[in-house]
Amino acid sequence: MTGVVPELPAGYRGRAARVEDVPVILGLVAACERELYGCVEIDRGGIEADLARPGMELAADTLLVHDTQGRPAARAWVDRRSEVDVHPEHRGRGLGAALLDWAEARARQTGTPRIVQTVPDGDAGGVALVRSRGYGPLVRAWLLEFAMPEEPGLPEPPDGVTVRPFRPGDGPAVHRLTEDAFAEWQPRRKAYEEWARHTVERPTFAPGMSPLAFVDGRVVGAVLSLDLPDTEDGYIERVAVHADHRNRGIARVLLRHAFLAFHRAGRRSCTLWTHSGTGALGLYERVGMTVRRSATTFVKDLTEGTGGPPPQD
Repeated sequence: MTGVVPELPAGYRGRAARVEDVPVILGLVAACERELYGCVEIDRGGIEADLARPGMELAADTLLVHDTQGRPAARAWVDRRSEVDVHPEHRGRGLGAALLDWAEARARQTGTPRIVQTVPDGDAGGVALVRSRGYGPLVRAWLLEFAMPEEPGLPEPPDGVTVRPFRPGDGPAVHRLTEDAFAEWQPRRKAYEEWARHTVERPTFAPGMSPLAFVDGRVVGAVLSLDLPDTEDGYIERVAVHADHRNRGIARVLLRHAFLAFHRAGRRSCTLWTHSGTGALGLYERVGMTVRRSATTFVKDLTEGTGGPPPQD
């Protein structure tokens, strides 16, 4: 399918992103994060995984914008949800609005019933822009941190539970566990290949900081961590506990194992994201984590006035 042709502000040209553009896109997103957060949290593996989403057609579902001197100015992709990033040096020129319009038009072209955008709450301009385009809040997300000036202690695991780091070959079992655990608020199950690209096959995946919990030889809990190169924090990508073993303290034990491993690797804080749909904020606060910053996922219904179906997750 041919993609939507975007209308860009004067002085800019856009084309579809290509796999070889990953380093350029990484630099662009890193500049945005450095401007907003004072540090870089994205890694190459995250960009690669997004561009390899199942069903995504790079030629139609991505856009990379350059200025007249060939410098990257903005990028966007859309595939059930969407991301738009504008380089700090090119903001205030209408690129964000143009890319939002492009993403919405592409979503309508493919029959997508709704589109979502996640915007940091500290990005006042971005929040105002999506609201002006008819987006409303869907869920709230929080980046939590655990400060580790001293080596954190380890609680004893619950009776019958053993803990060890992730090993080669654990991937399929951990994939089933995490997809089962997330099914309560994330109905679309990821195939192993897609899941692995976002987790255990990323170059920054840290098996030694990714403890697993077992009962009778079966994995019942997992913490998956990334060792990101451009931040001083350890980063926890996913936390999952089997429904039959919740409320036993397994998540707390696994988190503490991850914290300790990161501390021994020289990190003095550890972070993770959670959102209001999971109901897990209280758990992390009881472990001793605090909110560093927040973001909101906004949604826009694309079926209004079309006679189409209501939005579906």
